Amino acid sequence: MNITIITIGKIKETYLKHGIEEYKKRLKGHAKCSIVELADEKTPEMASTKEKEQIKQKEGGRILAKIPAGSYVIALEPGGKMLSSEELASKISELALHGKSRITFIIGGSLGLDQRILNESNLLWSFSRLTFPHQLIRLVLMEQVYRAFQINAGSPYHK
Repeated sequence: MNITIITIGKIKETYLKHGIEEYKKRLKGHAKCSIVELADEKTPEMASTKEKEQIKQKEGGRILAKIPAGSYVIALEPGGKMLSSEELASKISELALHGKSRITFIIGGSLGLDQRILNESNLLWSFSRLTFPHQLIRLVLMEQVYRAFQINAGSPYHK
């Protein structure tokens, strides 16, 4: 399985970098995992709705260019479907069973995702109705992907 995480913005906090690298290392036995960090657009303090849409479109164009061909695309979106860890594991297992060996997760910028990304996605996934920093979401995503593989392997990690 090939897992790609496309994200807007870079991780600045060392503790988050270490956590992400730890889960990336743990995933090696289950999947090849790559993280694609794309530059975020600077948002003016008093940006208009039109300016915000233009920013999302610019970021969206960069994201679209990086989605691997043939990927099952899961966009992290606050209005998306909430999945339990078991449901995510089941989805990954189901995709593998149907010959889908590429899964791409997308984390947008602070303004959210461009509508083109939402339209191109196979699944819109919400972690919670809470608001999280995008950098923290990347770590949580890595842990949940690792957990899904552990659930599918019957590992006691999930207990």
